[in-house]
Amino acid sequence: MKKQTAGRDVLGSFAPKFAELNDDVLLGQVWAQEDKLSLRDRSIITITALMTKGIFDNSLKYHISNAKNHGISAEEMSEIITHLAFYVGWPNAWATFALAKEVYVEELPSEQLNGL
Repeated sequence: MKKQTAGRDVLGSFAPKFAELNDDVLLGQVWAQEDKLSLRDRSIITITALMTKGIFDNSLKYHISNAKNHGISAEEMSEIITHLAFYVGWPNAWATFALAKEVYVEELPSEQLNGL
């Protein structure tokens, strides 16, 4: 896993301790423990947590993209969101599907591109 600098890039001078914890602990230590839990599984868990909390901003879109980069197909993402809809709410699923369609746009058939 490459060295993460997102926290420092965005918040470094404003919130240096938060940036350090984000980059070095969350991303540098927790996410790096691939021998304990795969990046693919961590992506699914993170998407579930954000969707459950109703966080539908760029952080959820980033983690959907991250999941795609960790091998989760559009079909699997659709199944994950559909499954979660019954546990965390139908509106949460609709909001997450909108972001997932943006991330997986090149994998979607042309008839599914409506609204993008």
